[in-house]
Amino acid sequence: MILVNNGSFKRVKAIAKKEVVEFTRDWRTIIAIIVIPILMFPLLFIMFPLLLESEAAELNSIVVDVVIQSEEVPVVLLEQFNTTSIIITQENLSENSPLSAPGEDIERLRSSSVDAILRVEQRDDAWYYAIIHISTSESSNEARSRLIEGIIAWENNETQRIISEQGLDVNSTLNPVRWDGDVAQGDVATQGEQAGMVLSLFIPLVLAVWTFSSAIQPSIDMTAGERERGTLEALLSLPCTRNELLFGKWLGVATITGVGVLLQIFGLLFAIGYLASSSIIGIPDLSMEAITLIILSIMLFAVMVVALELALAMRSHSVKEAGSILGPAIILIIFPALFTQVINLDGVENFWFAVPVVNVLLALRELLMDRVIAEHVAIWFGTSLLYAFMAAYYAAKQFGREDIVTSLS
Repeated sequence: MILVNNGSFKRVKAIAKKEVVEFTRDWRTIIAIIVIPILMFPLLFIMFPLLLESEAAELNSIVVDVVIQSEEVPVVLLEQFNTTSIIITQENLSENSPLSAPGEDIERLRSSSVDAILRVEQRDDAWYYAIIHISTSESSNEARSRLIEGIIAWENNETQRIISEQGLDVNSTLNPVRWDGDVAQGDVATQGEQAGMVLSLFIPLVLAVWTFSSAIQPSIDMTAGERERGTLEALLSLPCTRNELLFGKWLGVATITGVGVLLQIFGLLFAIGYLASSSIIGIPDLSMEAITLIILSIMLFAVMVVALELALAMRSHSVKEAGSILGPAIILIIFPALFTQVINLDGVENFWFAVPVVNVLLALRELLMDRVIAEHVAIWFGTSLLYAFMAAYYAAKQFGREDIVTSLS
């Protein structure tokens, strides 16, 4: 499979160019490989938080209807709800044991005639309360949150009053153990290191899933699709070897996938830059060595994935069958990716860096935190190279079959 002469390389390049041009003729394909990757992270990191902020502001602006049931509502408690965003209706407390039992009030909440009901009762020297609400209603949840805020403030006032009546100092009584200085100063990790840790939890997952998924359609189109259209036989009659044809198709798929991944990384860097300017997250402190190894690990992963998908697609009966095989196969990426997110990198066993897929994802996590451990690098690099070679060899075996045009098994 090694190309050793200039003529062979030209033929591979010509095949790759032909595959890329044919695959990108449809404008929908351009959107899928260019527009979506470049907008994915900006939409996720910029637009989504803005939507959440807008939704939170909308909830804060709504007026909620609350009923307070009590024989005598404390004035201090009512003062906590002296705002225009909450309408209070006072009622006598009916017989309910305990106070949290909804009783007949359940229909009032389900019909949305009230958003929440606060029950307050004094027994001896203590106050007891319960909030009745319906958790599937946003306005009811908002009403409950506002009631809890008021009750906490009321409880703090009551606690301070009782302590003061006993002749004690409120601050020293409530806070006998205190932090000295700035809490943030106790963390010696830099902002860049913290950013690297946060990004290492999801960037490997997104890159792995996108690399695999973006290679599915071109892999199918250039193998099973060629067979269905009847053009594969014409390709095999060209003055080139089967390995050159495989290499050309692999280069075509890798080019399409690589463009998508690079644009996705560009969008990620843009989103990180925006968040950094807003002081939401810092920029990871990565050495040139770590950056180089990150690129290398992604390349080895792409070699393996593209070769494996081409081989599986070539073995499929049709485009439909190839899709039914490669589509669910993404689980082989998602499960290891989710698993690696919970692995503690401090003291992680070396054998994990030899497990397929897991090794690259763990390597990306370490490298994004600027941890370059020679032993780990040697293991994941060696095993990734081995898996990439095995996938390429398997693909070459499929392309070398005599019944490649007619076989459906």
